[in-house]
Amino acid sequence: MPYEDELAGYEPLRRIAESERVQELLRRQRVRDEPEESPSDSTSLNQLSFDDLEGSAWQPDLVLAVDGSHHEEKVENGFPGAEVSYITVAAVLLDMEKVRELDQHRPVDPVKFRETEEAASVDSALPGCNIVVDDETSARSSLRKLLHETLRDERAFPGCESLLDTYEALLEHKPDTSHRQRCPYVRDRNCISESQEYERGKGIYTCPCHLERNLYSTDALRIHERMAPAGSNGEIFGEIMQVLERLWIVHVLRSLEQKGWLSTLGRLAVIIDGPLAVFGQPAWISQAIIQELSRLNEKAVRETGGHNILMLGIEKSGLFVNHLEQLDTSEEGAKDALLNREVFLIDDDYIKEKIIFSDSEKTYGEHTYFGRKFFYKTDSGSIIVASLPFLNDYHQNMNHANPDQFPRLKDALTLLDQLASSRYPNSVDPLI
Repeated sequence: MPYEDELAGYEPLRRIAESERVQELLRRQRVRDEPEESPSDSTSLNQLSFDDLEGSAWQPDLVLAVDGSHHEEKVENGFPGAEVSYITVAAVLLDMEKVRELDQHRPVDPVKFRETEEAASVDSALPGCNIVVDDETSARSSLRKLLHETLRDERAFPGCESLLDTYEALLEHKPDTSHRQRCPYVRDRNCISESQEYERGKGIYTCPCHLERNLYSTDALRIHERMAPAGSNGEIFGEIMQVLERLWIVHVLRSLEQKGWLSTLGRLAVIIDGPLAVFGQPAWISQAIIQELSRLNEKAVRETGGHNILMLGIEKSGLFVNHLEQLDTSEEGAKDALLNREVFLIDDDYIKEKIIFSDSEKTYGEHTYFGRKFFYKTDSGSIIVASLPFLNDYHQNMNHANPDQFPRLKDALTLLDQLASSRYPNSVDPLI
């Protein structure tokens, strides 16, 4: 404890940094060689200019952007640490024809720019630590119940399936693994079945033991397994948010199919915040999304006269963004080392050698991604880390990085040129 009027000092931090143990650790770390080469010299990086790519002058009429947020708040219910999470997934539909018209008359009036977009949201309040609802036996079972209700009660269009229906369609594609899921009541010590295994089903059903407690199809997400009975649960609410974001995109596409409106995908682009991936306990959903997108895309190609689905994931931070910033910085520390409208297509070797160290034979993101990344510097000088979806098996071959493995790449670059934010780095206007 400091004594009265004692000033803080940096000596303890300096001692830590200079300690023999830290120095020994640093001497033993593996350091990536920094060869004197430009990005184009890398054998596993396909560097192209915009004009090198084949494609049309296609521009979308509409852009659907999806982004989520979650906020945890302490509540007073007589129990310490009681917490709820408010999760919002916002969908913004942007009229690109109006945007292009306003772009001809800069600076743009913010009021008029607002008129180019329509927004809607999925909102949910979910229980955290020490929040028990109805006749549930724990905060964990309360979370399971309300998560199921959230999906059940949301739908994009009247007369179409619910978000829960979309989820259960993806559940049909859940990969089988050697690690069997346990009954959700095991962690609450309320499971008395002999096998203690979770039996997957649809909707709400009962467990096989004589207690006949409720099970939910959403239990297969396994998010509840990591819920802390004491303390904040921000991490699992982040997982729920990412599932809702990606699930909503598939839900909209399936709803367009049910309405007979898949032909509109010839005029529509979809943008989602973050990579085309799902992490954590519900990561299996990414593999199900690959299968569903492939199915929907086959129909979309027929009904749009040959257009694949255009879906972009945009990363605003992280190791890939840090790496692209390094590429765009000269040895002298100056920015803009890359040329405008340069695109970099990366493969598995490049990722493991340059960005995230790994000597694994497994492909990077094999079980979590439903799309692949690329780097782009827009015509205005913004640098973007983006990803395009896997729509067939060839797109998933990460041993190569060919332009035709990135569906509608030139259309995506054209869109990024139009939407790259001049105010916020590494982002696009619809997500802002």
